[in-house]
Amino acid sequence: MKPQLLIGAIGSGSGKTTLTMGLLRALQRQGLQVQPFKCGPDYIDTRFHSVATGRDSVNLDTWLASPGHVQDLYARYGADADACIVEGVMGLFDGYDRMKGSSAEIAQLLDLPVLLVVSARSTAYTVAALLHGVKTFRPGLRLAGVVFNQVGSERHATMLREASEDAGLPYFGCLPRAEGLEIPSRHLGLTLAAEEQMNRWIDCAADLVKAHIDLKGLLEACTAGFRKAEPVAAPAPGLLRITVARDAAFNFIYRENLARLAGLGPVTFFSPLAGDALPETDLLYLPGGYPELFAGGLSAHPELMAEIRGFAESGGRILAECGGMIYLTRRIVGVENGPFPMCGVLPCAATMEGARLHLGYRRVVDRCGCTWPGHEFHYSRLDNPAMLPSVAQQFNARGEAVATPLYRYKNVIAGYTHLYWGEADLLRLWD
Repeated sequence: MKPQLLIGAIGSGSGKTTLTMGLLRALQRQGLQVQPFKCGPDYIDTRFHSVATGRDSVNLDTWLASPGHVQDLYARYGADADACIVEGVMGLFDGYDRMKGSSAEIAQLLDLPVLLVVSARSTAYTVAALLHGVKTFRPGLRLAGVVFNQVGSERHATMLREASEDAGLPYFGCLPRAEGLEIPSRHLGLTLAAEEQMNRWIDCAADLVKAHIDLKGLLEACTAGFRKAEPVAAPAPGLLRITVARDAAFNFIYRENLARLAGLGPVTFFSPLAGDALPETDLLYLPGGYPELFAGGLSAHPELMAEIRGFAESGGRILAECGGMIYLTRRIVGVENGPFPMCGVLPCAATMEGARLHLGYRRVVDRCGCTWPGHEFHYSRLDNPAMLPSVAQQFNARGEAVATPLYRYKNVIAGYTHLYWGEADLLRLWD
């Protein structure tokens, strides 16, 4: 038995992140080991979760993974925790195809009670009708109750409590409007200053949760038996030497991807931003992140960039995703005090000029017919996107072909899509 719940909302901007971070830290202050999870492919909110709890957050996504794999992830990573908290994505029922991939789908798949957070900035008793609609829309969904956000006064809170009671939903409290409680910029990376800023904000959110939310009642309402993970035979230890870039510039990494890499052999982390020498390796993983924010620092280490270029030219296996791919280009332009030279493996430049958002789920079908799920999220672009023929065709969530390429140069695999290989053999990319 342990407290476990999913925090959902009517829509984005309702206060999911504030409530999630405050609850994670408030429970940690009570001495609990809290395992955070995140619905969807987000690799930024998971970093906030980890700062709040000291534990790696795990993505739960039915586009990236099969339902059984999602259940296994939840059971494995939550097994040794005292409580499990899942932060939803967008509105409760918003998925890539109606409810597919939504927070509600994850809650039903894992049989989790949902704590609904509702922004009450411009509503009062009318919210009863909204709550009634959510409660009756999917009868199989377990709603634990509701918390209101952006509440203006005690009178306002009373009307909201009455609305939740008349809608038949338990009421666990109201978070008041709090000036200065602004979510830190998502473009923070892993610097010490960024973590200090995150911690200050998380502590403020936790103080609000402790003061205004019925934590004891919430935990009691959401305590249930925990499904144990199915026993899996440990794979034979791999012999490959794996090297992963991880620092303020490169930190968009799915937790389960790292676990799968560890099955291939010992994993060593290094920091291109610090100019660490490239370890002896058989496979180099350059994940996404913020190279455009740290371009000057990265370019200050030409020796390392030469080592990476030499590794690529000698046939070394490299997987470079989004920011990692940018690091392999000749230079990055359109950044402050730039342009800055990069590794020079790929015959193009990356630019932030005319930046616009490219976003969405991707299904990547390579030339061998293997299918890889992934997610594309970036603002930059390449100045010569036709530099190499794409070795894969990518499709969006509706099955429509998209122009996003996946490049191969010798044994370098590079592209904008962040791949998920929690259920796949990563080495098949190089077949």
